[in-house]
Amino acid sequence: MIKRGFASDNNAGVHPEILKELNMVNAGHAIGYGSDICTEQAVKLFKEQLGPETEVFFVFTGTAANVLGISSVTHSWNSLVAAETAHLEQDECGAPEKFTGCKVLTVETPDGKITPELIAKHMHGFGFEHHAQPKVVSITQSTEMGTVYTAEEIRKLADYAHSLGLYLHMDGARIANAAVALSLPFRAFTTDAGVDVLSFGGTKNGMMMGEAVCFLKPGLAENFRYIRKQGMQLASKMRYISAQYIAYFRNDLWKECASHANRMASVLESRLRKFTSLKITQKVQSNGIFVIIPKAVAEKVQQHYFFYPWNESTSEYRLMTSWDTTEEDISEFVKLISKELN
Repeated sequence: MIKRGFASDNNAGVHPEILKELNMVNAGHAIGYGSDICTEQAVKLFKEQLGPETEVFFVFTGTAANVLGISSVTHSWNSLVAAETAHLEQDECGAPEKFTGCKVLTVETPDGKITPELIAKHMHGFGFEHHAQPKVVSITQSTEMGTVYTAEEIRKLADYAHSLGLYLHMDGARIANAAVALSLPFRAFTTDAGVDVLSFGGTKNGMMMGEAVCFLKPGLAENFRYIRKQGMQLASKMRYISAQYIAYFRNDLWKECASHANRMASVLESRLRKFTSLKITQKVQSNGIFVIIPKAVAEKVQQHYFFYPWNESTSEYRLMTSWDTTEEDISEFVKLISKELN
């Protein structure tokens, strides 16, 4: 087992309440492929969180949620627009292009957030048969840079996209961290802000596996059951995905986990800012910290705590806190940083 550290919130274990729920649903038999009581209950909970018209489909991975969700509202001659740092562009091995057939267009952004002004350069060629037709704007909440869109920023993007006949997709792998940072319910910056398709994740916030594809407007999910099946994401024992969300929403477990992760990031940020030779490059709004550390120092510390380089040319590194990060973890890590700097 690797040492606890700050490489990724994916590396953290599963919250005991999630494991308890999984153990409970493991007793006896249940109808497969989503026709079970757990899935029915989980869908109801999502409707309570996002609105009664929400249609919910569970899949195994975040990549599948993003790619299949976008597939449902596009054709192969379409294009989708995202930040250059987006998971869709950087970390999905070309899956969006392979499975949707769409052209992925990106824009440079200093903080991971896109705006109507930034994506306007791609909004042309409508009706011109030689040009891939823009159809989806995709944002990540929280972003890959740890920053968070406000509800107003999302509404502005949605209005712009809709005015041109495009859909707004949200990659919500860390949506709980964003909700805590904004002090808003999920619906306020998704359904009510104009998001059409949402990938709702929990794996990075205490769950074991599984994501939810949420269609927030009527009619968008018309053929998704077939898209999910062809995409090899229809779980036979779906209760093991959906049951996790029952525990996740019960007593706001999601909020407890995300609040702790965000608070630990704030603690780590304040400790790192005491070193004048380090430079934090992004606003710390959720559970990610981006910091420039002298390469020799980082390599020494990585022998004890693994964490990822973000931009090797500038010696920028990404540090992620999790639902189970402790202040002791932070103290030991900072002590090593201090030792190597001195």
